[in-house]
This record gives sequence, structure tokens and C-alpha cells, in this order.
Amino acid sequence: MLKVIKIEESVFEENEKIAEEIRNILKERKILSFNIMGGPGSGKTLFIEKTVEILKDEFKFGVIEGDIEGTEDGERIKKFNIPVVQINTGGACHLDANMVKKGIFNLPLDKIDIIFVENVGNLVCPAEFDVGTEKNIVISSITEGNGKIEKYPLMFKVSDLCILNKIDLLPYIEFDFEKFEKDLKKIAPETFLIKLSSKTGKNFNEWIEYLRKLRMEKKF
Repeated sequence: MLKVIKIEESVFEENEKIAEEIRNILKERKILSFNIMGGPGSGKTLFIEKTVEILKDEFKFGVIEGDIEGTEDGERIKKFNIPVVQINTGGACHLDANMVKKGIFNLPLDKIDIIFVENVGNLVCPAEFDVGTEKNIVISSITEGNGKIEKYPLMFKVSDLCILNKIDLLPYIEFDFEKFEKDLKKIAPETFLIKLSSKTGKNFNEWIEYLRKLRMEKKF
């Protein structure tokens, strides 16, 4: 008799259990959490840096940085004197719930209002693994072109918010906003879109107000 074991289903099932455990831990402490996803160079780390810089006197932050190797992104966040945990996956192209759980237990949760989990730079694998955060954010930049939503639909479907970054470069790069918005509406109609520049701060207030509103709702 041949017995077939579906490893993939088993892995996802276990991941979901741990993700739900993380959600309950953070919910009990009224911590707002975000899974920041996007391709390499889309501006994930700068987006977090800019947010913390603006709101560091208003909220207490914690950050989990995910990379295959290295600590550069974690070092960048350390300058804000907030708790940071660096997770190196050692080859895996994404964070999973178990990795994030270990990261969370290495943060002072009683002193945190908002947690950012910066996932590994990849538009495929991170979309498949729930890491237990309350919200998923995908960051796409105009330097990546118009076709990302069509090529990587799952990433945008699982995201609550899409940040279209680097709009300050629009004078130098051809980018079709109308096509991008049309594709997003077609593939992920529930995903909210904010167009901004983390570098110059253009339209960044839209994200800040979105975040403030979510945090206020979390308090009650």
C-alpha cells in the first residue's frame, strides 16, 4: 500500500495554528501589528524608519526584521532606540509564524503599542504564510513598473493596504497610475491604496492618519 503524505498542507496547517496564537497574544495586549511585504528595493525599511521618526513620541514601537542573511536593516532601525529583533532565515525566502513568534517573545510586549514585521524581500513566498499580524501591507514602488499586480496577484489579494512608493521619481520614470489602480481594483478590490514617497514625505500624512485611526480603534 502506498501512503501519500501531503507535506505542504501539513506545513500550512501548523503555520495557521501558530499565527492564530500570535494574534491572540497581541490582541490581549492591544498591540497593533503589521506584516510589511514587498520586493527587494521597494522601500520597506525606509517606510518603517519614516513612520517611527514621525510617531516615536506618540507611540511605542517594536520591529522584527526578516532577512535571509545580514543585519543591515536591523541596524538602521536601532538608531531610534526602539526594540528590534533581527531574524535571519538562512535561505528561506519568507518569514513564517514560528519565526515571528520567536521574535515577538524577544520583544518587551508590555512596552509596545505597534509592531512592524518586515518580511524578506520577495513578492511570492511571503504572501503564502500568515505570520499572525493584524494587517498585511504590500509596498510596491514605481521603479518596479506597472505589471507587479498582474504578475503577483496573491501578494495584493492578501494585503489590507498597498503602498505605492517612490512617487517622487515620477518625473524621471514612466509609470501608468491609471493601469496600476485599475489592476488593483480588479484583482484586490478590498485593498486600500496610498501613493506616497517615504524619501520626501509626499502624501506620507495619509499613511500616518490611517495608522493613527487603527491604533485608536485598537485601544478600545
